[in-house]
Amino acid sequence: MKILKVFLFGLVIILVLAFAWFVNWANHPLPAAPEALAALHGDERVNVYEAKKYISFSPHISWGTKEYITFSPADPQQDVYTGFIFYPGAHVDPRAYAAPLREIAAHGYYVILVTMPLNMAVFDINAANYFYNAEERYSDLQWVIGGHSLGGVAATMNAERNSSEVRGLILWGAFVSNNRFQKLDMPVLSIYGTRDFTGLETFENARAFLPHDTQFLVIEGGNHSQFSDYGLQPGDNEATISRANQQAQTVEAVVKFLEFLKSAPR
Repeated sequence: MKILKVFLFGLVIILVLAFAWFVNWANHPLPAAPEALAALHGDERVNVYEAKKYISFSPHISWGTKEYITFSPADPQQDVYTGFIFYPGAHVDPRAYAAPLREIAAHGYYVILVTMPLNMAVFDINAANYFYNAEERYSDLQWVIGGHSLGGVAATMNAERNSSEVRGLILWGAFVSNNRFQKLDMPVLSIYGTRDFTGLETFENARAFLPHDTQFLVIEGGNHSQFSDYGLQPGDNEATISRANQQAQTVEAVVKFLEFLKSAPR
C-alpha cells in the first residue's frame, strides 16, 4: 500500500511538472517579426483595432471584450459586406499574420484575427461564434472563416458546426483527414506550398476529404512558415520564393475567392 501511495504521489508530481512545462511552452510562441508588428498600425488604407482578445482590421467597429485584432478599410464611405475571421496556427504569435491580413482588408473586407487560449485554436474552436452572434446591426455581414495550419483545422470544424452562419472556408497550409468534411455545404479555398514540411503528397491525398468543388492554389516554392512573419518554423523546408511573393499570391487568391462568394449561389 505504501509503495502504491509513493507511486501515485510521484505520478502526480510528474503530471504537474509536465502541465507546467506545457503551459510555459504554449505561452512563449514563435514571435512575430518586426514586419508583422509594423503592420499593426493603421494608415489611410486600413484601420487597425486591437481588443483584449483579438486584432480587428475594420472601419470604426467595436466588438466588445473578445480578444482579437480587426483590420478594415479606412474609408468610412466604403460599403463592406464580408467579414473574414482568421484562426492563427498553433504556437505562433497571432500578430505574425498582420501583414497579409491587413492587405486583404485593404481590398474592402473586415478581417478579424482571433487570439487563442495557450496559442492553440483547438482550445477554442467556437471562438468565431462570438462574432456570428454580435450585435444585430452587423447581422447583414457575410461571414467567411479560415486559418493557418492547425488553425485551419479548427476553422474547418467551426464551419461544419455553423454552416448556416458561414459562407465560405479558407485554408492556408492546412489539411483535414476526415470524410465528414466532404459534405461541407459551402465554397472552400485551400492554399499550400510545394515546400511545406507536411509534404506535398499529404496535401494531395487530403484533397479527397474536402468538397469536390474546392478551389486550390498550390504555391510553387512556398513553404509552411511564409504565410505569416515568424521566421522559419523548426522542421519546415526552406522556401525557394520570397516571403513577400508567397504572401502576395495568398492575398490575391483570398481576395478573388471573397469576390467570388458575393455572387456564388448559397
